[in-house]
This record gives sequence, C-alpha cells and structure tokens, in this order.
Amino acid sequence: MEDLIVRYFHFIGIIFLSGTLAHQHLLLRGDVTNANFKDVCKTDIFYGLSALVVLITGLLLWLGVGKEASFYSSNPLFHVKFTMFVLMALFSIVPTMYYRKNKNTTDEIVVIPKKIVMFQRVQLLFLILIPILGVLIAAGNGHNS
Repeated sequence: MEDLIVRYFHFIGIIFLSGTLAHQHLLLRGDVTNANFKDVCKTDIFYGLSALVVLITGLLLWLGVGKEASFYSSNPLFHVKFTMFVLMALFSIVPTMYYRKNKNTTDEIVVIPKKIVMFQRVQLLFLILIPILGVLIAAGNGHNS
C-alpha cells in the first residue's frame, strides 16, 4: 500500500513539475510585462517544491518501497535517468537566481536574457526524455540478463 501512495505522490509531483515548467516557458518571451514576470517568479517556487516532491518520492521508490534497490541500481538506464534529473535541477539554478534577484523590479517591461530562456528549454528537453527512460526501466530494459 505504501508503494502505491509513494508512486501516486511521485506522479503528482511530476505533473506539477511539468505544468510549472511549461507555464514558465509559455510566459517567457524576450520582453514580458511586470505582471507576467511576477507570475513566473511565483511559479518558480512551485516548480522547486514539485521537484523536491519528485526527488523525495523517487528516492523512496529507489531505496525504500517497491522493487528492491538493486533493480534500479544495477540498471544503467536508471543512472542515465537520475543524471538527467540532476542536470535538470542544475539547469534550474540560473533562472531561479535571476528570478530571485529581479522579483521586486518595478520596470513595466522586463527583458528576459536569452540564456534564461535557453536554460528553461534545456530543462524541457530533459523533461521530455526522462519519462521514456522510466518506461524502459519499468519494462525491465537495461539489465544485462
């Protein structure tokens, strides 16, 4: 039963993470209104919280409940998936720092640097690739048997 609950919260976290990242990406253009920028800043908080939920529940699934840890630990695809998640988190640092630094701006129009948009797009790329690895792992692919 606890496996089911942890998986459920893992999926809910993934859904929120996906939604918040997509929402930020849709709002970010070269120039955004102050209101849209404030919305992006608020959304970034929920993005971070959802990523934390995904990480905690993912670690619980790996090390605590469900299949034995060796099922994941011995699978190279799992290591690729986990690395992509870590890289996704690392790519979120620069935009988050930018949002925190500029969240109190009074400018009517906020110019978003291209590197911030590119960091968001790289995160979206990882977000698109990670689920296919999850499906492959769940199907037993990646093991040397």
